[in-house]
Amino acid sequence: MTRSRTGGDAFSGGTGEQILALLRQHTEAHISGEAISHTLNISRSAVWKQISALRAAGYLISAEPSKGYSLDASPDTLHVSEIRNGMKSRLIGRRLLSVAEAVSTNASAFRLAEEGAEEGTALIADFQSGGKGRMGRVWASPRGVNLYCSIILRPEIKPVAAPQLTFLSAVAVARTIERLSDLKPRIKWPNDILIDGKKVAGLLNEMSAETDKVNFVVLGIGVNINMRAEQFPADLRHPATSIFIETGKTVSRSSFARVLLEELDELYLEFIKEGYAPVRKEWLEKSMLAGALVTVSDNGSSRSGRVRGIDESGALILETGEQILSGDVVLGG
Repeated sequence: MTRSRTGGDAFSGGTGEQILALLRQHTEAHISGEAISHTLNISRSAVWKQISALRAAGYLISAEPSKGYSLDASPDTLHVSEIRNGMKSRLIGRRLLSVAEAVSTNASAFRLAEEGAEEGTALIADFQSGGKGRMGRVWASPRGVNLYCSIILRPEIKPVAAPQLTFLSAVAVARTIERLSDLKPRIKWPNDILIDGKKVAGLLNEMSAETDKVNFVVLGIGVNINMRAEQFPADLRHPATSIFIETGKTVSRSSFARVLLEELDELYLEFIKEGYAPVRKEWLEKSMLAGALVTVSDNGSSRSGRVRGIDESGALILETGEQILSGDVVLGG
């Protein structure tokens, strides 16, 4: 289930979004209601209605007699119009959906993919009532502070190669954090992004496939952006953090979403053209595990060894040659 963003349908993707674009084109001056009316071929009353809807959604729009309107500030929302503003992406996010609430963005995106949604479709939610992590774990998804998104891909690859896309997602998230902060995230196999050993983001990819064909893959990404310490559950299995906690600075969630979609777009198009090798190389460079002594726990058993790398299927390879397909990794033997 998804629930439309309150007030979002009044302008997202329609006349209101066009008015936002005009306001942004006139950042140094006002634009009159008459000019907006003429440009968009709508009535003055329709202009006023849309301006009112934008204000209700949190946009600070001033009006001066004989001058017109100006956009003074935008809210930290995940409206499509905010994410698309200046976005440079060729495929990922070409169709972009933003909702106020979803049980799980992965579940909603999976359903959209089954219904034929085009490749690159991205679904973003402000809140998840049933966010999920790897191995059926709960992903805390409070409202108004983080990013929860899922992207639909339809790569022409064998099912055995699908886990490679998890590493693509991890690199994209790490790149985005680096672009928007001074932090140096590290990637932990198989799907965590850490800052100083604390989890700041997690990935959950799900696939529909036949014996020798991938129908689609849903890339699920959750990033703790502006979450405060008191918003984390008390029973976390591992230490967690957010970009705000680590830097003391609030990050625009729409900017984060925009940059993430751009990074995913670049990496995915490179993956389609050149294969897994470039992604694998950058993943290893950003990984905290290369050459490290680790203990991997899975279903009550554990194994220790020094990490050699990851193979073509995304499995963790120890120096003994042992191939590990799943489990929780802890540094140390």
